[in-house]
Amino acid sequence: MNKPKRVFFKFIKFAYKAHKSYFYIILFQALVLSGLNIFNAYSLSLIINSLEKKDYQLSIIIGGLIVLINLIFNFLNKLFKRLIEVEETALKEAVHVQVTSKLMRLPFAYLEDPHYLDLKERAKFAIENKNTISNFLNSVSQLLQYFFTLLGLITIILLFDYWIVVVLVAAIIVNVVLLLLSMKTQIKFYHDLIPINRKFGYFYNTILDEKRAKDYRMYSIGQLLQQKNIIYASETQKYIQRFFAVMGSLATGAQITNHIQTALIYILVALKTIKNKLPISTFSLYISCALSFSQTVTKMIDVGITYLQMLQYLGPFIQLIELEEEEQFGSIPLTEEIKTIEFRHVSFSYPRSKEYILKNVSFTIEPHEKIAIVGLNGAGKSTLIKLLCRLYKPNEGDILVNGVSIYEYEYNSYIKQISAVFQDYKLFAYTLKENILNEDGDEKIAYEVACKVGLKDKLNQLPNGINSLYTKSFSEGGIELSGGEAQKVA
Repeated sequence: MNKPKRVFFKFIKFAYKAHKSYFYIILFQALVLSGLNIFNAYSLSLIINSLEKKDYQLSIIIGGLIVLINLIFNFLNKLFKRLIEVEETALKEAVHVQVTSKLMRLPFAYLEDPHYLDLKERAKFAIENKNTISNFLNSVSQLLQYFFTLLGLITIILLFDYWIVVVLVAAIIVNVVLLLLSMKTQIKFYHDLIPINRKFGYFYNTILDEKRAKDYRMYSIGQLLQQKNIIYASETQKYIQRFFAVMGSLATGAQITNHIQTALIYILVALKTIKNKLPISTFSLYISCALSFSQTVTKMIDVGITYLQMLQYLGPFIQLIELEEEEQFGSIPLTEEIKTIEFRHVSFSYPRSKEYILKNVSFTIEPHEKIAIVGLNGAGKSTLIKLLCRLYKPNEGDILVNGVSIYEYEYNSYIKQISAVFQDYKLFAYTLKENILNEDGDEKIAYEVACKVGLKDKLNQLPNGINSLYTKSFSEGGIELSGGEAQKVA
């Protein structure tokens, strides 16, 4: 099974599992709209036929029925559209939950690996910036509609003259070639643009980071960031200009093909009508069907481009959710406090690197000992903590807590016994209590812990105390902490 098909079936399976009703709605909508298109192509010939027979009363009745049927079809279409909007919103939310949940379950090493960071960025870029899910699902719905429409129209046209079908098929082939060239151009464009856009996004977001505003004003780093931002913005612009130049040429080719096709259809239908002395209503019917067929194919090709693009954009999403999740070994619950920590002949190198950060490291920390580990930058101090927190696994050797390998402990019970404040610690826009414990944590315990690290006076000054909201991201009543205070909370 080729990649586009695999991506299609994987995503449809995921989406169907999330919201089955959505697919039944788009199927009914496709049938309704295709029925309306075929009816409209046929209806004009009915009126002309009755006028040719000078049956004006029948013409009025047919006209009224046409209006009534169109009103019913349009009502059903609007109803289905509304239902689809609701289901689509729920489905997109389910996808966002799936992505964030998946990222939380991936091995930590992936989150520091450029390969997986690019994969994550491509998945996020497609979903958040290109409206991929909505465009993909809409294109599937429209392709179904156009398929049913073409099926009805081609049946009518074949009964009249197969040469019209030959002209239509020839135009389709030319348009499909242009479609494939267009798709290839767009895929290459976005594939090449993602790494540049990620760099541009980094410099752009860094410039807008208010926490670094002091550094920008005091030092030359702000000017350097602006220069980098301009360079990558300019490079992005060049890519976009080249892309639209090629796409414009392909679009022009498609328009020329469609005009030639329309001219040939008029000529063929007119010649057959004159030769067989057919009524004007028959001429009108087959011209309407042929033109409707042509227009539907054009729309189908346009939607097909979107469909294939969205499949390409969904590729990284499918790759992301198919990544192997981190296995949490161990079944022994760690209920007692940590007394001893032992590194036994531990060696470690980061993924995709042959250089060892730690080599044959052994030491033991006994109960009640306070240890300070010093060393040059890059010596592996933080790495020791990451290994102890089971964010990474040693290449060689073992780590023991209370005489037992840390990988034999049940993960959740083990990690509850460890508290680590990394150099790049993060506080979230929650209350101080939620940053210390969690939403369901005991407020008194959070307050006592905060007092132990020297935050008592600060808390007593705050109107909401331990329940004060950190940062002003969501509320003007949020508080800001100094660097030292924030580190104590962490």
